[in-house]
Amino acid sequence: MPGEPAKRTKREAYKDSLPTDGQNAAFPQKKFYRQRAHANPFSDHSLTYPKSPAEMDWAKYYPAYAVKTEDQDRQEKEKEAAVESHDQGQTSGAVVKGITQPVEIADIGCGFGGLLFALAPKFPDTLLLGMEIRMSVTEYVQEKVRALRVQNAATSGYQNVSCMRANTMKFLPNFFAKAQLSKIFLCFPDPHFKQRKHKARIVSYTLNSEYAYVLKPGGIVYTITDVEDLHRWMTGHFERHPSFERVGEEELEGDVCVEIMRSETEEGKKVERNKGLKFVACFRRIEDPPWP
Repeated sequence: MPGEPAKRTKREAYKDSLPTDGQNAAFPQKKFYRQRAHANPFSDHSLTYPKSPAEMDWAKYYPAYAVKTEDQDRQEKEKEAAVESHDQGQTSGAVVKGITQPVEIADIGCGFGGLLFALAPKFPDTLLLGMEIRMSVTEYVQEKVRALRVQNAATSGYQNVSCMRANTMKFLPNFFAKAQLSKIFLCFPDPHFKQRKHKARIVSYTLNSEYAYVLKPGGIVYTITDVEDLHRWMTGHFERHPSFERVGEEELEGDVCVEIMRSETEEGKKVERNKGLKFVACFRRIEDPPWP
């Protein structure tokens, strides 16, 4: 592709120029993280996943909420002792995995994170996670999270938001336990217009069952798109699923999440500029029916 090597060189040079001490307060420049909108969810993507939610290392995403283990306490004491004795030998390593509270809000296909960054101050005591399959876009959100945390260090702002690269169509239950989440956002997902590509849509009967599994009763799936056909597709699949009921329009009018979802995502702003339509539908996880 003409010009691609030069773009890649500039992108790599920009990323190499970023400080590595984690104290960079400048926002990343989006032009160096642009990536084609379509990604094949059926590809391997060379990603790794926890075998189960219990094995997920959440502490690296939410360091302010990390739970110290006995091994880490011992490691810190060994480091202190090494400094006092001027002993620079190796200390035992430990991985901190636990956090003091679980992630409760997931933005699947978070893009450049506009929704996450708008929701984080509205839910300061709740952990939010963006999940994005595209590598460069994920890196942008992660860099912006770091910058926001540095800028808001005095108030510990944005410690409750993070982003990871993941293919949720394949491995969503690997990250979240049953009934863990209270909200799932599906904002402007890839419409996959061709009929043979419909199997790659983020909403299907099978995927809805996974959303029902990780959502707690009363939890809500928020959907928004500017493609009416996709809106009807998502609405039809959720309404036919026995674990969901549609949330009424009156209730949506008072939901701050709907207001933010309409206005803060990059795609939402683009639709607004083009004076397009936005189709919103939300679905509540109902209680499982009793066994007969």
